[in-house]
Amino acid sequence: QLQFVESGGGLVQAGGSLRLSCVTSGFNINYMAIGWIRQAPGKEFEGVSCISSGTRRASYADSVKGRFTMSRDNAKNTVYLQMNDLQTDDTAIYYCAATGGSSWSGRDICPLTSLPYDYWGQGAQVTVSS
Repeated sequence: QLQFVESGGGLVQAGGSLRLSCVTSGFNINYMAIGWIRQAPGKEFEGVSCISSGTRRASYADSVKGRFTMSRDNAKNTVYLQMNDLQTDDTAIYYCAATGGSSWSGRDICPLTSLPYDYWGQGAQVTVSS
């Protein structure tokens, strides 16, 4: 079965950095895109970053482009989100997630919206103070 275990969240001052980790199991990158989805307090889910299943190309939301970097360590079956120059607006719960079905299988692109993601981890809290 598909499982995600997130870690690395915490409290950091604005301008600081943090790295989230997501240990994955039970998924096949050939069939699923993997993404980081966040939800700020009282806000809708926002797709932050994702890696396509076909070519493992990373995409980023405009709000984090240039500051966040998503990567994958195949040997450790772990997905990372390196977050630099964190701002108070980045405060949210960050979820590691994977798409369901076959719509995104083997594709060069991946969705930066929450709806296509059917499998979610339990989330990691990131709090950025001013």
